[in-house]
Parts: sequence; structure tokens; C-alpha cells
Amino acid sequence: MKSNRRKFLKNSLTAAGTLALSSMFKSTYGREAEKALNRVSLLPPEKAATDEDFWYWVQRSFTSSSNMMNLNNGGVCPQPKIVQDAFENYNRICNEGPAYYMWHVFGDGRESVRKSLAKLAGCSAEEIAIQRNTTEALETVIFGLDLQKGDEVVLTKQDYPNMINAWKQREKRDGIVLKWISLPQPIEDDDQIVKAYVDAFTSKTKIIEIMHVINWTGQILPAKKITREAHKRGIEVMLDGAHAFAHFEFTIPETEVDYYGTSLHKWLYAPFGTGMLYVKKDKIKKIWPLTAPDDPESDNITKFEAMGTRSFPAELAIGKAIDFHYMIGSKRKEERLRYLKNYWMNGINEITGAKFFTSFKPEYACGLGNFAIDGINPADIQTALLNKYKIYTIVIDWENIHGIRVTPNLYTTTRELDKFVNAVKTIVKEKRG
Repeated sequence: MKSNRRKFLKNSLTAAGTLALSSMFKSTYGREAEKALNRVSLLPPEKAATDEDFWYWVQRSFTSSSNMMNLNNGGVCPQPKIVQDAFENYNRICNEGPAYYMWHVFGDGRESVRKSLAKLAGCSAEEIAIQRNTTEALETVIFGLDLQKGDEVVLTKQDYPNMINAWKQREKRDGIVLKWISLPQPIEDDDQIVKAYVDAFTSKTKIIEIMHVINWTGQILPAKKITREAHKRGIEVMLDGAHAFAHFEFTIPETEVDYYGTSLHKWLYAPFGTGMLYVKKDKIKKIWPLTAPDDPESDNITKFEAMGTRSFPAELAIGKAIDFHYMIGSKRKEERLRYLKNYWMNGINEITGAKFFTSFKPEYACGLGNFAIDGINPADIQTALLNKYKIYTIVIDWENIHGIRVTPNLYTTTRELDKFVNAVKTIVKEKRG
């Protein structure tokens, strides 16, 4: 019995990321859904993004509440039902014999997940460590680098607070120097962005941090161009990919960065508390792990996973999230998210005094957007949206960004976005009398 169970588990884990798209869709929703997928497969991604019949079936993949419209997918995204089911199944099996299944069976499954993540990221499995979130991934690098007193780090005032706090802690403990730049939002000039970083470089600069997507506004930064300028000067690059990975199509090696961290419970729709760290193979040996393994100077990427007991069910269910991502299609997903963002932004743009901290241009933004209305406190709009219309958004008040971040997702319908836009128009009209 145990042998059969183990064989079944190994087969299911090995299949992660390899399911045929149409068969997966058909088995989940039936022949009509399969026809919809086959139809959009023949369309350019930009056209597929507007095919509401297809996205109707995708929306059915999620279990979002009908009691509230969730337009704050920036912090964390829900998992489709197939991922929820996988997590629950793995968790149930773990509880049948925790020590046996977690350490003797599921350990092999984690390696299958690592390989699937590496394939999606476009790199070697020897460069991917499974983590719990972006913070853990990037703080492994921040606290693992051998930096000396006086060494300089370049970062922006728009970076994520957890990473800012980590760098400040190193500043206090080790005497490193933090060099700050600030980027206006939105910014639609690659040369201007690159120049802001380069102007902060000195002979003492050892590493820079870049946000692939600025979480406050959805601004996409030209990571590769910045990285090339840094590497010309012998400066390493760490990329915060919390909001980029599985959000729009790219591979990590294309960015040419040395270190990359992301949260898989965001745009990959993996279980809560799953993340990933990428370290270039030749950089692994020199980074000290955040939690100590038996050989901290090893060049084996798994040294960054010595964190004791973790949620094996969550990690293993990442495989189903990858399957779902492939089923939708990276580029179709990207274009749908961008289409939804532009859809509501165009609606809000009809309001006199509307302003945006997010670009309409595809190269500078995808699914996240941020807006404000002249003369009206963003918090007042956000409160009215939640209390009166049951629409959940979030107020951003950070480094000259004072607006409302709106983040639809694949399960969001255009009808819901019409409701959101009309609600904002009504609120603005009432506030202005």
C-alpha cells in the first residue's frame, strides 16, 4: 500500500509543469472550455486578451468571493482551485505519516519543483533555491554578502520597505554606505532611469538593488540596461522581482542580474508562503546563507534552504501553479493583465482631475496601476469604495506617491471594472458637490 502511494506521488510530482494545455482545460471544465482555449491559441496574445468567452472559463478556475470585489492583488494573489486542491491533498498525506512522507517521499518532489521553476525562469536548477517569499530570498543576499565598512550600495527611495530596512540594518552594524536615488512616477525614459543609477555609482559601489516592478505603482524598470552599466564598473546587481515573475514574459538570465528574488504566491498563484531565490552559479559560494547549513561556503544552491521544517505541501503545490500558468500562456496572461489595467485606467481618465502614477505604455507597466483625483483625499475614495460598494483597493502614501493602487487579476471581469469606474465617478461627484 505504501509502495503504491509512493509511486503515485512520485508520478504526480514528476508531471509538474508538463500537462497538455487542452487536456487540462478539458478535464477541468469540459469540451466547451477546450474549444475556447484552442480558439485563442490561434490568436495573437493582444487579441486573446479581449476574448471574454475564453477568460470566462479562466475566471471559473478561482474561488473568489462574490461578497467583495478584490482589486488589491498586489500584496498576494489567490490560488486557482487546482492549486488549492493539490495543497490540501499533499497536506492530508503529510498528516498520515509526517516524518515518512515529508522527509522520505516529498524530498524528491521538491527537486521536481525546482527543475520546473528553473525551466520557467530560463535558468539552471542549480541556480534556484525554494524560499518562503521575496523578503527571505533577497535578505539572504543582503546579509550574505561580504561588505566592508565604507562599501556603497545604491538603491531607490521607491524600494520595498523590508529590503530598505535590511540594508539600513547592515548600515548600522557594518558601516556600509547607502546611496539613495528617487525615480518620479511614472517615468517613461530608459536613458533617464539608467542615468539616475549611473550618477550614483562611485569606485566604492559594490552592489545595487533594482525593483523589476515598483510595487507602489507598477512601474517596470529597464533592468537589463541598468545591469549592463553596473557590470561595466564591476558592480553586482540584485533584482527585486516580487511583482515581475509570472506577471509578464521574460527569463531571469535575460536581465543579466546576479541575484533575483520573488514571491511565488503573487503572480504565479502558488500557495501562500512560497518564494524563490536565483543566484548565478559562480556567485553561490561567496554568499553566506541566512540560516546556517553544514557547509556555508558550498557552491550548492540548496545551502540556502537549511531552514528546518517548512511547509512541504505548499512547496509541492507550486508544480500545479506552474501547470496553470502554462495552461493560460505567459504572453496571453501578460496581455490580459495589461488590458484590464488599461481598461479601468481609461475609464478613470474620463474624470476631470484624474492623474496617474502608472504608465499607459506597455514597456513601463502591466497589471498594476495607481491613480488619484485632484482635490480629493485618496483615503476618502478608498474608504467609500469599500464601505459603500464592497470594492477593495489600497491607498499608497510613499515617497511622493499619494494615490490608490488598483490591481485586477485574471478572475476580474470587465463588468466588475465598469462597476468600479462608475463607483469612483459617483464618489467624486458626491465629494465635489
